[in-house]
Parts: sequence; structure tokens; C-alpha cells
Amino acid sequence: MIITKLKRTIKSGAISFWRNGSVSLASVLILTVTLTVITMVLFSGVVLSSTLETIKNKVDIDIYFTKGASEEAILVFANDVKKNSDILDVKYISSEQAYANFRERHKDEEATIQALTEIGDNPLPASINVKAKDPNKYDAIVTFLKQKESAMSANDIIDKINYTEKNQQAIASLNRIINASNKLGVLIAIFFAIVSILITFNTIRLAIYIFREEVSVMRLVGASETYIRAPFVTVGVLYGIVSAIVTTIILLPITHYAGNWTEKLGTGINLFNYYQSNLLYIMLVLVVAGSALGAISSFLAIKKYLKV
Repeated sequence: MIITKLKRTIKSGAISFWRNGSVSLASVLILTVTLTVITMVLFSGVVLSSTLETIKNKVDIDIYFTKGASEEAILVFANDVKKNSDILDVKYISSEQAYANFRERHKDEEATIQALTEIGDNPLPASINVKAKDPNKYDAIVTFLKQKESAMSANDIIDKINYTEKNQQAIASLNRIINASNKLGVLIAIFFAIVSILITFNTIRLAIYIFREEVSVMRLVGASETYIRAPFVTVGVLYGIVSAIVTTIILLPITHYAGNWTEKLGTGINLFNYYQSNLLYIMLVLVVAGSALGAISSFLAIKKYLKV
């Protein structure tokens, strides 16, 4: 019995969807614009978050050692530093490895390589690279390292602790931007959702107006509100599903164009690749969101004609 009613409801909704072509087209266009804008807002959040992670990964502390420091003493110091609970990783780079890395980075710069060769001896010191678990802890780690350096006194093997606060400030600024953009994005999404419901509500109301007498007769003969509402809510759901499919197609060229652009900006993400890898999930979200907007609009629009 329930399956029969469900089939009848879906069939009635589908017929109404095709019969009122102009109304359906208008509703689908409105929902498509809404879903596209909401998705682009979400994409901007993904790009900003990826940019933040990229910057975080570039922030580190380099500790350079004196030329006379033995590898054994450096490794003992590195293992001691690694015990700090705020530190994620400590990487040792020998003088020879630093020299090889430098030559590889500047292999296309003939003047630099020639100058390095003329020096004869390896001028690059051994070092360790320190990464924090939390970028906000770098200031505390620098203080910790300087305290250890002071405690060494005459046995100091550290030549320089290299850390710039500019990266830290960039992370703090980007964090504020992301928090602000997320709040703004939620407001924009809510605004467009409300606008979409209002416009779709009025558009669907025009379609329902055509069937107002039929609805009144059904109400008079005892049809329940649920029975009358169901086909119209089904139409609203169909609007949402079609809008989600159209939005998914529209986003393909948009993300393809934006993909190389976001990658070149150093955000650490190619938006087109992200869209492709999450296509099914994004489409599911769009279908659910579109169906909900369409169903709510239809549910509200039919309310007036249920009063006898």
C-alpha cells in the first residue's frame, strides 16, 4: 500500500514537472545559481585552508653549527632537542649534504658554481632543521633553544639559530582571514538559501495556482494534507535533483579554469583535481541541499491552498 502510494506520488510529481515546463525551468535556474554560489564559497574555504597548510609546512627553524663541531656532539644535541614535546621532527643535515644540496639548487647558475669551486673548501656548516607540531609554538621553541645555547657556555657548538617571525605573522594573518571568510561564507550561503526559497516558493506557487480548484476539491472530499502535499513536494525535490546535476556540470569548466590558477598561486591545491577526486561526494551534497531547498519551497507554497 505504501509502495503504491509512493509510486503514484512520484509519477504525479514527474508529470507536473514536465507539464509546467516554464515554471520548472525558472525554478531549476534559481536553484542552480544558489547551489553554484554556495559551492564556490565552500571551494574558497578549501583553497584558503590548503594555503594555510602550505605556509605551515614551510615554517621551520634552522640551527647552524660551528665548523669545529663534531658530528657526534651535534647528534647528541639533536636528540636532546627532539625530547621537547612541542617539536614534531628534527632533521640533521651534514656539511657535505648541505654542500651537495646547494650545488643541486644552483646547478643552472654558472657564476655561483664557479665561485664555490674557486673557494676550494666546503664553506657550508652542518645544521639541523626543526619543525613544530603546532606553528603557534615556534616562539616557545626558539626560547627553549636559546636557553640551551646559553647553558652550553664554553662548550657552545651553535653558530646561529635562524628563524623569522614573518612566517609566524603570515600564519596568524591567514588564520584570521580564514575564520572571517568562513563566517562570511556561512552568511552568504544562508542568504542565498533564503532568497532561493523565496523565489522558488513564489515560482512554484504559480504552478500550484493552476491546480487550486483541484486541491480544493480533494480537500473537500477528505484527502489528507500529506496526500495533497506529496506530489508538489516531489516536484520540489525534482527541481533540486536537476539543479544539482546542472550545477555539477557547470562547475567542471569553472574548476578547470581555476585549477591551474590556484596551483600557480602556491596554494598547494589544484581546484580541478580536488573537484574530480571529490566529485561523488560534492554531487551528493548538492543533491541533498537542492532537494531540501526545493522541498521546503513546495511545502510552504501549497500551505495556502490547503485551507478550505
